[in-house]
Amino acid sequence: MINRIQKVLFVALATSLVAASPSPAATAGSTNSTGASKIAALLGDPVIATGKGIEIKRSQLDAEMVSVQAMASARRQQIPADQMILIEREKLNDLIGFQLLLKKANDADKTKGAEQFQKALARLKKDNKFTDEEFAEKLGSQLKIQNLTRAEWDKQRVDQITVGAVLERELKVNITDADAKKFYDANPAKFEQPESVRASHVLIGTRDMETGVEFTEEQKKAKRKVADDVRKRAGAGEDFAKLAKEFSEDQGTKEKGGELTLPRGAQGIPPEFEAAVFSLTTNQVSDVVTTQIGYHIIKLSEKIPAKMIALSEISEDLKESLKSQELQKQLRETDFMEKLQKEAGVEILDEKMKKLDELLPKPDKAAKPEASTDAKK
Repeated sequence: MINRIQKVLFVALATSLVAASPSPAATAGSTNSTGASKIAALLGDPVIATGKGIEIKRSQLDAEMVSVQAMASARRQQIPADQMILIEREKLNDLIGFQLLLKKANDADKTKGAEQFQKALARLKKDNKFTDEEFAEKLGSQLKIQNLTRAEWDKQRVDQITVGAVLERELKVNITDADAKKFYDANPAKFEQPESVRASHVLIGTRDMETGVEFTEEQKKAKRKVADDVRKRAGAGEDFAKLAKEFSEDQGTKEKGGELTLPRGAQGIPPEFEAAVFSLTTNQVSDVVTTQIGYHIIKLSEKIPAKMIALSEISEDLKESLKSQELQKQLRETDFMEKLQKEAGVEILDEKMKKLDELLPKPDKAAKPEASTDAKK
């Protein structure tokens, strides 16, 4: 349940909003989820857990597992069958906990959920420089894949934030400005922003962007020819943003003209790419840079020196991060969720799920979470 709460409060909304530009993983998960719904319609959709005012259907759990598998596929990972069974049981607990908490929401919680959703949505549009029309267009393609209406999508996100508000109230968690300042002053290293660059790039992939399968040598030669041509045109002064929109296969940046901001040492960035972009001077175009995913042409726009992030810039994010830590601590060290399930008379109806209870890892109530650096931007 702890993972669910953390996602509900701080990750799920932003991730879902950004997913308006669907990644191969998101597309795969959503498509399979729709397929699971069709199968459920044909074969039935039994209730697998019930309690006072709540019920969980097989299709809901199947959709959660599709997401797990899609995330694993995106990371080129394969989850062993015995682990998948345990994950499925934990996901069922997550769904039960979510419904129980949502059922406890009062009018103030619901108002807070709606208001925070609107604030997060406005912030996302501002940060990504989306107009309302551009955002609706990007989100629309994702909703079509997920077989959701915009109203259903909005409600899901509001419900997620509302559940967070319920937990804050029930567990009496209140993080103040003074708490944030105390943490900031005691942990200066966490708020050091490393040297970063603002750049643009064109990716000519050497792998299938959906399956991750590497192309043949002949296909790579053809791709390299395209990359060399793009490099030549960029070096001759052609509009780099237009080249990115026409040729780049990086779906996350191509519509923005290939623009990205990259801190030194960022996770997941190929070392060849980082070495190249940080070696450039302003407005310089790189040679073709080869990484495991393809050929890159990079243009540097700006180098941003390392600095200490001011508390005023991250105060709200820091308070949310500290709130997350406190909620996780209380959920780990108390039996709040267990009591909630007992009060609701929760019963697992699926026999296979019942038998897995004794195999689930028991929470270590003495364990202390590491200090979060989520507020560092």
